[in-house]
Amino acid sequence: MKRLVLPLILLAAPTYAATFTPPMGCTAYLTVQSRGCLVSQFYTCEADAKGEQWRADYDADGPYFLSKIDHDAQWLESYDIYPGTKEVMEPNPRDPASFSDLLALGLDTFDFTLNKDNGEHTTIRGFDRLTGETATIDGVTLKQTEYEYTQTDEKGTVLRHSKGFEFISEDWRTFFSGHSDWELEDGTWAPSDTPPVKFITAGKPGFASTIPLFECDAQMFSLGLSHSVAKSLGGS
Repeated sequence: MKRLVLPLILLAAPTYAATFTPPMGCTAYLTVQSRGCLVSQFYTCEADAKGEQWRADYDADGPYFLSKIDHDAQWLESYDIYPGTKEVMEPNPRDPASFSDLLALGLDTFDFTLNKDNGEHTTIRGFDRLTGETATIDGVTLKQTEYEYTQTDEKGTVLRHSKGFEFISEDWRTFFSGHSDWELEDGTWAPSDTPPVKFITAGKPGFASTIPLFECDAQMFSLGLSHSVAKSLGGS
């Protein structure tokens, strides 16, 4: 398979840099260390539309996922580094996701289609709702949300069904994962907990580090969940 040309150096390699360097014309502004052996780099690029931002995810084996959202936290495009696929949101969604509506109304529904470069087309339907609760993590105050969504193929077959709780930052206009439950084929639910632990801004120790710090010695994803599944819709 031809290797993807990603907008930053996240290609599979035996080794990878321990410090994140954004692409030319881009500026990293936040590193988030999370439970579940996950560290994420957030950055913006001059060439993008106002309010758009990128997130690059790393686990103990290196980079594995890259995503871009707009000012309303709509999923615009993403890259799964293994096996190397790109996915984009189809223009003119039936019900666009809206971070603004979530903040103003306390509830946002969404219904949009994703097109993968291998020919797959899937539909995401669900909601985000403010719970009224807040949490302060590493000195950052976040609002808690609950969510549920299904992802179906062109025939309507459910590929993924997830529900749980996340966190949002009004200042950074993005979602951070919390507790998720994923429905398995036998109807049981598999939990995933990857909430943020540390928020590190430019100039602080640990900023731009690509080495995850928390729970990397745990027996992760013993129920068959992968980071790309558990996180691909978590930023949203």
